[in-house]
Amino acid sequence: MLDSVRPPAVAGTFYPASPRALRSLIDELLASVEKTPGPRPKVLVVPHAGYAYSGSTAAHGYALFLREGARISRVILLGPAHRAYLDGVAAPGAEAMRTPLGDLRIDADALARAEVAVDAEAHRREHSIEVQLPFVQAVAPSAAIVPLVVGHASPDEVARVLRSVWGGPETVVVVSSDLSHYLPYDVGREADARTAARIVALDGPLSGQEACGAAAVNGLLVVAREKGLRARVVRLESSGDTAGPRDEVVGYGAFALYDEGAS
Repeated sequence: MLDSVRPPAVAGTFYPASPRALRSLIDELLASVEKTPGPRPKVLVVPHAGYAYSGSTAAHGYALFLREGARISRVILLGPAHRAYLDGVAAPGAEAMRTPLGDLRIDADALARAEVAVDAEAHRREHSIEVQLPFVQAVAPSAAIVPLVVGHASPDEVARVLRSVWGGPETVVVVSSDLSHYLPYDVGREADARTAARIVALDGPLSGQEACGAAAVNGLLVVAREKGLRARVVRLESSGDTAGPRDEVVGYGAFALYDEGAS
């Protein structure tokens, strides 16, 4: 039996619990991004810290969905498991996920194609997917979601799941990952630049020291190479640039991957 709704776990800590304050903040973050013409990406890689730290980085990625948000009917979300041990990839066992802005319907048919386990505990307190949801509600308000927490999983295992739900122009993929952790500012900046170059080159696998969502990113890179995707850096910064001290920083990157053959 599915629980009907997975409630928010980090509203009021990672992002505002007030619907009005949350929507205002999301709108402000998206409005701060300079809009440039160009195609909509198939995939985003965006960070998952509290909005005070990584919200601006994430917004630079999500702003790329605004031009065609009405055409997006499905968002595949993959994020690392921080709060529970998990082997493989897991769905939440719910029909919807809730934020202060409302409920997002989970696409049960897509989850069935993915053939993943159900692990409500892996999702119950997990923030890596949850912090993406208000952005999804803002840029693709009609989209259903396919939320997948990734634990100890090989690149091929994650790639198999991604292939099963890849879809066409109606579907986009969001991979949730921060970069380096707790390095001095300049050291972290250099480390993240190297990692960013590898992501753009579709060069995996990455280690957990390079990206905390490495398992999901590595599966994405396998599929991206197969499908001939083109990647670019949209934004690269750290907590030392936003709201934190510079003696120990966490790196944040927004990356866009494009399907050059898609119409």
